[in-house]
Amino acid sequence: MDSSSVSQPPVSDRPARRWWQATEPQAAPGEGGPMTRRASLLVVDDIEANRDVLSRRLTSKGYDVTVAANGGDALKLVQSRHFDLLLLDVEMPGMSGLEVLTAVRRSRSSTNLPVIMVTARLSGSDIVEAFSLGANDYVTKPIDFPVALARIGTHVALKRAVEDLHESEERYALAMQGANDGLWDWNLVTNEVYWSERWKAMLGYEASDIGSGPDEWLGRVHIDDRSRVKSTLDAHLAGGGPHYECEHRVLHRNGTFRWVLCRGAAIRNASGVATRLAGSLTDITDGKVSDSLTGLPNHVLFADLLDRAIKRTERRAGYIFALLVLSLDGLSRIGDSLGPVSAGRLLVAVAQRLQTSLRCTDAVTPETAGATLARHTSDEFAVLVDDITDASDAIRVANRLQTALEKPFEIDGQQVFVSATVGIAVSTSGYRAPEEILRDATTALHRAQSHAASSCELFDPVMRDRAVSRLQLETDLRNAVDQHDFVVHYQPIVSIDTGRIAGFESLVRWSHRSRGIVGPIEFIHLAEDAGLIVPIGRLVLRESCRQMAAWRREFGADAPDLICVNVSRRQFATGDLAGEVAEILRETRLPPSHLKLEITESAAIGDVPAAQETLTRLQALGVEWSMDDFGTGYSSLSYLHHLRVNTVKVDRSFVSRIGVDDAGAEMVRVIIGLAHNFSMNVVAEGVEREEHLTLLRALGCEYAQGYYFSKPIDSAAAHRLIASQPFRAAAGAVPASVGV
Repeated sequence: MDSSSVSQPPVSDRPARRWWQATEPQAAPGEGGPMTRRASLLVVDDIEANRDVLSRRLTSKGYDVTVAANGGDALKLVQSRHFDLLLLDVEMPGMSGLEVLTAVRRSRSSTNLPVIMVTARLSGSDIVEAFSLGANDYVTKPIDFPVALARIGTHVALKRAVEDLHESEERYALAMQGANDGLWDWNLVTNEVYWSERWKAMLGYEASDIGSGPDEWLGRVHIDDRSRVKSTLDAHLAGGGPHYECEHRVLHRNGTFRWVLCRGAAIRNASGVATRLAGSLTDITDGKVSDSLTGLPNHVLFADLLDRAIKRTERRAGYIFALLVLSLDGLSRIGDSLGPVSAGRLLVAVAQRLQTSLRCTDAVTPETAGATLARHTSDEFAVLVDDITDASDAIRVANRLQTALEKPFEIDGQQVFVSATVGIAVSTSGYRAPEEILRDATTALHRAQSHAASSCELFDPVMRDRAVSRLQLETDLRNAVDQHDFVVHYQPIVSIDTGRIAGFESLVRWSHRSRGIVGPIEFIHLAEDAGLIVPIGRLVLRESCRQMAAWRREFGADAPDLICVNVSRRQFATGDLAGEVAEILRETRLPPSHLKLEITESAAIGDVPAAQETLTRLQALGVEWSMDDFGTGYSSLSYLHHLRVNTVKVDRSFVSRIGVDDAGAEMVRVIIGLAHNFSMNVVAEGVEREEHLTLLRALGCEYAQGYYFSKPIDSAAAHRLIASQPFRAAAGAVPASVGV
């Protein structure tokens, strides 16, 4: 506001005359006096003295007054708080009052938030422009305060009247049992229906265009929705619930289908037979096709856009489009840290940035409509890139979107970094339905997510074959779990000093009904991803304990001392592992001292306190445990000490380097030394040559396991090994390999 419109502070006791008059009479209740309910006003002026005086005087009249010194602060307040009226100066530095008015009207209507402009100009240009932008009224400077007060009171009263009317209408709508938009009243005796004019207009018809039969409604229902509409309607008429409610599509006069919510209630005679059915029809198309959080097209509308693009490829030779599915990496983790509200703000910010990036010019053909962004799933966006030359255009768009996300987001005072992985499918593959191209773009996305080196993948048919194969394998695996189609193979663990079979490691195999025995490398990762590793691990544990108990009964003192069973990270972290082990030991009658569980470093150190508690309970049962693949993870001496490991297994990658380079032998020596310092015994995995065994014996390693002795074998072959003990040392030497 121009400071010239306000006099300087007084130098005497004479009242200062500012841009309102110094005196004003008390307003009568009908002439702008305080409202029955305190109204909230926002005064926007860049001069502090003006804000202060007007705030005090309006407050004395019973208003709640908030002030803002500039347009930016005013807009923030409007977005975050409720006001009944905005008193807005036209001339302010930076953002003018007219610019603030324009921004306010984007989200608040003239009845929702009345705006009175304050102008010092006597010409009508400011006033005319303000009214064209949505101002409700104006006052001129110097302000005649009684007039301003009367106008404020009038507009607040009008706003309150409109609000009361809306509230009354809402009450009426509820009383009409959902009669929200188009009303209808069906006389079930005469089979005639009254359709309100609004009901007809919703479908694009004039009053005289619609007859009085129920087919005017039911005949226009989308063919895919008809059975559901009919069954829901029949159920209500038969007495199934007090209200009828059904969402469905109905044909508009222009040939498109609109989503509607049909609600009603039946009136019944003394016998309980429905004689009349009345209700409402509400158009919910916008809600059905727009994402409520981001305002972007949702999957319903986006599928329709894809369908139109597919049909366009059939009509136009050379027309090509691409679909991008963009997944935000680690969004659930970010959500857990920020909380759901802030995570929602982050999604909105991401959507806005992606939308802005898509509006920028790039190599995509500039004559076309460009690209359409939609919300696909909770953490995924989809982009339809229209009328491209080839796949390289789509890749450039994907790269630009990824680059746009590199800059951090400011969410509630925190910097948040977001990255994205993208899958792309191009229409040249010849799609006939939206779900087909969505499927292939999602397949490409999953491919990109599974390869750390790539954050963007273009679909090719090999991916589809691979995805179909994986899906079939997962289905077979689930059936295998249900039908217990797994067998356990056993690899001997041999005492290096005596050659005696000290134990066996249990290794699962899938007995596939058509492929035969399938090794774990083909299905363990899939089992982990599909959440099947826990039941498979339970099956292996139970069978291993049963088999070990049988060997103990048959061979007595000559039986192996231990059966070693691997426990996955998920088994270790999920449920009551110690209780489950105790139950299986009771079922199989295997003494706990003959069971050793093998856990990888990463599983053990993921949550050290929880690992300690679980392992302490297992050791209290008498069950030992070993750390598998030691040296490949992140273990430290303190972990070994706190977790009280019984056995350390040296990973095969170190053993295989014995004799190849000095580093391999040195690493093995260090691991064995560390383990012995903590009174732990050592098993070396991957022993395949005499040279390996000779060095391990020299380093004091107690046990060895590997193909030098035997590959993993079935229970019958393991039985023969126990009976024959072919590895017993003769004159300090262990025989070379034994065929089993």
